[in-house]
Amino acid sequence: MTRPLHTGVLVLCIFLVGCSQAGLIKRFTPPEQERLARSYIDLLVQGNFQQIESELNPSLVDPNTESTLAKMSAMFPAESPKSVKVVGVNLYGGDQYSRTNLTFEFEFPSKWLLVNVDIQKDRGATTIVGFHVEPMSEALENVNRFTLKGKSAIQYSILLAAVALFLLSVYVVALCVRTRNVRRKWLWIIFILIGFGKLTVNWTSGELHFTPLAFNIPCASASAPPYGPWTVGAYLPVGAILFLRKNRRKLNAATVPLPPIVPSDTPET
Repeated sequence: MTRPLHTGVLVLCIFLVGCSQAGLIKRFTPPEQERLARSYIDLLVQGNFQQIESELNPSLVDPNTESTLAKMSAMFPAESPKSVKVVGVNLYGGDQYSRTNLTFEFEFPSKWLLVNVDIQKDRGATTIVGFHVEPMSEALENVNRFTLKGKSAIQYSILLAAVALFLLSVYVVALCVRTRNVRRKWLWIIFILIGFGKLTVNWTSGELHFTPLAFNIPCASASAPPYGPWTVGAYLPVGAILFLRKNRRKLNAATVPLPPIVPSDTPET
């Protein structure tokens, strides 16, 4: 119960048409599991640690369990929360086994708290397999908003690379369409649009990830789950580079300017 809090989120883009972040989360949150998780949080706030301990998975129970719960309970202020909402949901499993990981954001007049409850159902027996409380300086939506302020040189570099590589692939597609005598042009167009090798940066934390065996259309990406951090990715446009190299002569010939027209010295008759 001392491991860092990991917010379970749906891997859904927040710019889906007609859907707000709260609406997307609500759509995939099981009401029964939400009520059960809230009841566990209420027990924590009330200091009913023995009841919580009886609901914990045996693998989590140790001599320090009660003191850990007491520290978590002490993070809650005495005043009532201004709002409580689900900001993360992760569902997996089947009929006999399932897990529901829910993350709640509590807004108090003086602070914010993220509370994560991971509930497991195994052959009809329900237990808590994760329970974490994390203080926040502001709302999660504000923490993870996309902004250019205060970012590192690496973050700016990857963002610029993503934009530049995307524009390069679009430019080369236009060249491919306009270039004559290109065999299997439609295959070239698809190849040019594909980016290979993924370099991504977490826009909130600055954490980098590189996946060599990856591809994407187009050569850049930017996405974020509801209430989660943005991830900006850049991919190498191998197809665009190969097209420029293979068709360099054709492209040069297409851009050679016509010789100027020199007026004749012979008078007209």
